[in-house]
Amino acid sequence: MDSQQGKLRQLFEYNFLEYTSYVIKERAIPDINDGLKPVQRRILQTLHIMDDGRFHKVANVVGATMKLHPHGDQSIFAALVNIANKGFLIDRQGNYGNIFTGDAASAPRYIECRLSPLARAILFNKDLTEFVDSYDGRMQEPVTLPSKIPLLLLQGAEGIAVGMATKIMPHNFCELLNAQKKILRNEEFTLYPDFPQGGMVDVSLYNHGNGKIRCRARMEEANEKTILIKEIPYTTTTQSLIDSVEKAAKAGKIKIISINDYTAEEVEIEIKLARGIYAKDTIKALYAFTDCEVPISPNLTLVQNGVPRTATVEEVLRYNTEKLLADLTRELEIDKNRLEDRLHARLLEQIFIEERIYKTIEEKTSYKAVIAGVDEALQPFIKELKRPVVTEDIERLLEIRIKRISRYDINKQKKEIKALLGEIKSIVNHLKDMVLFTTNYIDTILKKYGEEYPRLTEIKEFTEVSVRRVALSNLTVCYDREEGFLGHQIKMSGEKTDFSIPCSEYDRLLLIYETGVYKVIQVTDKLFVGHDVRWVGKIKKGLVFNMVYREGRENLCYVKRFTTPKFILDKEYKLFDHHKRSKILFLSFGEEKSARASLMPSPRAKANIVEIFFDEYLVKGPTAKGKRVSTRIVRRVVDATGKKPKERKINLPLPGMGTQVPRRNDDE
Repeated sequence: MDSQQGKLRQLFEYNFLEYTSYVIKERAIPDINDGLKPVQRRILQTLHIMDDGRFHKVANVVGATMKLHPHGDQSIFAALVNIANKGFLIDRQGNYGNIFTGDAASAPRYIECRLSPLARAILFNKDLTEFVDSYDGRMQEPVTLPSKIPLLLLQGAEGIAVGMATKIMPHNFCELLNAQKKILRNEEFTLYPDFPQGGMVDVSLYNHGNGKIRCRARMEEANEKTILIKEIPYTTTTQSLIDSVEKAAKAGKIKIISINDYTAEEVEIEIKLARGIYAKDTIKALYAFTDCEVPISPNLTLVQNGVPRTATVEEVLRYNTEKLLADLTRELEIDKNRLEDRLHARLLEQIFIEERIYKTIEEKTSYKAVIAGVDEALQPFIKELKRPVVTEDIERLLEIRIKRISRYDINKQKKEIKALLGEIKSIVNHLKDMVLFTTNYIDTILKKYGEEYPRLTEIKEFTEVSVRRVALSNLTVCYDREEGFLGHQIKMSGEKTDFSIPCSEYDRLLLIYETGVYKVIQVTDKLFVGHDVRWVGKIKKGLVFNMVYREGRENLCYVKRFTTPKFILDKEYKLFDHHKRSKILFLSFGEEKSARASLMPSPRAKANIVEIFFDEYLVKGPTAKGKRVSTRIVRRVVDATGKKPKERKINLPLPGMGTQVPRRNDDE
């Protein structure tokens, strides 16, 4: 039984590894050499086979590609539309959808395509291509195409395999080729993404293609109440962006009246704002709460030599540049060999006819004797030839017709030989300096096609949008002292509600209790906080607190000043030592504040009132004891007007900062 289970486990492991390898290499991850997945390579090879300069119905192309691709027509069609919409390798005719709106392409029987001039120029050369049998053995397909531009970085790629995924950003055509020239000159270079949707991108964390980028929509203020979105971020469509805006509006994070999509050939989304809301502030909120800003995490995973690996943008481009140099060298060498073969044939033909060697075969009685006779007659002229004479050369000479011999033009033959010698010499010169030749080749491509591909995405460093700052204060937090609950779901009902404060879901609230305990909590729907909350408000960095409190053990009062304290959420802290008689007598905020303390009457004292000017005290830490108000017992503390603050439901010391809950003074 154990033996059978072990065999079954091995079978599953083997099949899973086979499937994993197949998905990685044959479906999801592109190859570093031509930047293509297998289905894309098969589509382009099929278009090359079918290419006659005219458009072909996409349905026919898909059907022909199925001879090479062992999967369904829908996957082929989707891949073809994807390549065509990138705008480099396939010319389109018909409705191929819209990358801005996300609209789908028409059915394959209605649209047409063909190879672009760029694809014809840089993608095919059977002399440099290794072919293997197709999945059914009926045809031959390329292992990789000999691409002369870095397609992997130009088009980008995205795919999910088993246990790994790739997300390669597209880059600008001209910038890639100029970077290749810098590599050939051993100069430094940097490369950043460029997206067909335009927009803006922050590449400060790009990390050579394996970090993080942030893409933003390009927005304009048509007027203070209208925002126009003119370009959208990569990975989004106008529909997905509109959906995210409507979702944020429903959640109360932004306030709009309407949003309309007028996109056609160019993106145009109009957002009308609600009363009291202005475009300048809303643009920041759109970046914070909608898909007007999207983070993307690139992952440059590729297949190299049949093995998946993660590389950097610079490594890929250097590899492609070295490959371009090697491919151009091989092309020149192949052309040189062909020219030398042609020159050899022309020289043999010239000698054979001008020296009338053909007459030596008139009396030969066998084919073998004819071959030997011609070979012997050519021996005196061997030094004029580029390589030794072989039997195939002699057989080719014997196939020359009498008509051609009789009309042989010596001058024309000399011109052709001279032209061949000139071409061979030119190639030899190129081979001596392949860096210069490769640079000139890149310049030729740039000059011919570069103007068609300007940079569309602006590289820009974004300032971080603070969600708390741009969030609308759409919640009202209330405190019910009688019940002891705090939250935005507590309804205001006359005298039952001690205070209310407008805030957003991202705010944090500071609670100060009568006993000197304080803590910070997040905005909540309903939370029991107790019956003795003295003050609660939104956290504001640098706010100055002015406090007079009674120290219970000594029964003396102290005055202290401190700024917004540091905190850990939901953790309790103490402003002074806890004692059953310790309590806060007075609390105010900011500069130029004062209070008046009434002392216990004494027959020897000249005055029973002490004026407290808080600006005369240093601002220290929240746990500092402070300075004693008097050696006598303080009965009560009121504001500097000499009047006790009137009790009211809402008493915000600073606009939007919080509420001090009035308490009855037990010493009165």
